[in-house]
Amino acid sequence: MTTAIICSAVLAASIFVLGFNVSLNRGYAAKRGGSQMPTDPADPLLIAQRAHGNAAEYVPTLIALFLLVGWQSPQPWAQGLIVLATASRLLHAVSMLRSASLAAESAPRMTGAMGTYAFGLALAVTAGVAAI
Repeated sequence: MTTAIICSAVLAASIFVLGFNVSLNRGYAAKRGGSQMPTDPADPLLIAQRAHGNAAEYVPTLIALFLLVGWQSPQPWAQGLIVLATASRLLHAVSMLRSASLAAESAPRMTGAMGTYAFGLALAVTAGVAAI
């Protein structure tokens, strides 16, 4: 359960760090007279908003799955799924923030996204099977 709690805390903290980054970029945009609702995929504010928004879409469900699986199925392989899902989310967020434009795909960003889907689904199946 310790792994589930630590990984949940890491992902929860990432939501606040990414949110703070959006606030910083809003301030920078305001100082330069930029839009607070950018549409340019290369705009740093839009990149920050999407990194935060994307994390907010997946992190709550992952945290619930981490805690369920950590409680119901604390085997080492299940703990590995939790760690890999956490690493995938962090890789995805960092890859988005380091991107020059959201219009350009990158291998790390796709790896983070695919890892989120694969490990999230595996955790959901694990939680369901453990309940039977």
